Amino acid sequence: MPQLTCRNLTLGYEGKTVVSNLSFTVNAGDYLCVVGENGSGKSTLMKALLKLKTPTSGQIQTGGGLTRKEIGYLPQHTAAQKDFPASVREVVRSGCLNRCGLRPFYSKAEKRMAEENMENTGISKLAKRCYRELSGGQQQRALLARALCAAGKIILLDEPVAGLDPAAAAEMYELIAKLNAEAVTVIMISHDIAAAVKYASHILHIGNKSALFFGLTADYLQSEAGRSYGRL
Repeated sequence: MPQLTCRNLTLGYEGKTVVSNLSFTVNAGDYLCVVGENGSGKSTLMKALLKLKTPTSGQIQTGGGLTRKEIGYLPQHTAAQKDFPASVREVVRSGCLNRCGLRPFYSKAEKRMAEENMENTGISKLAKRCYRELSGGQQQRALLARALCAAGKIILLDEPVAGLDPAAAAEMYELIAKLNAEAVTVIMISHDIAAAVKYASHILHIGNKSALFFGLTADYLQSEAGRSYGRL
């Protein structure tokens, strides 16, 4: 059963439709990369999946026992995030806040989860460091670990390598691929078509207010949309 199913979605803002009749499915273990030109509706789709925006029409359904609390989110890196005055451990643990409810403290299990996700993202040695003193790549790893604390099954990533140097970007892509291989479902927005076709199992290409392609990456490479957008 798919974890996410979108049927005939129409999305927009301020009375303007940005994409319509959008349909696709995401199964457990998929690595879906969403590509398209600026303004094509990629970020609007991400907000809809997070229930931060209501579709104009259509449906977003969950399956496989997926709940909202099992979806983690790594937004685009902002200046405010880069200057956050907290330790890496505090930033990562904050991903467990939705699990805490009214509790004013983290449980032992939540603390252990944070430590495990710092280990998984290679930042355990940075746990006591101030987040704003880290490099861009290290900060993104900390935010990814935070998203994993929030996620039980799916992580949504919005341009996770934006602003990183090539070496840090390559490391982030490899880390995301490793997490996906360990059964984390990934949905990622990206302008990096080379990385998309290298790592993703599926491609959703949005353009001209509709989906130009949805399917396996191998099929995308042979499609008109894939050849045109990536010059493949």
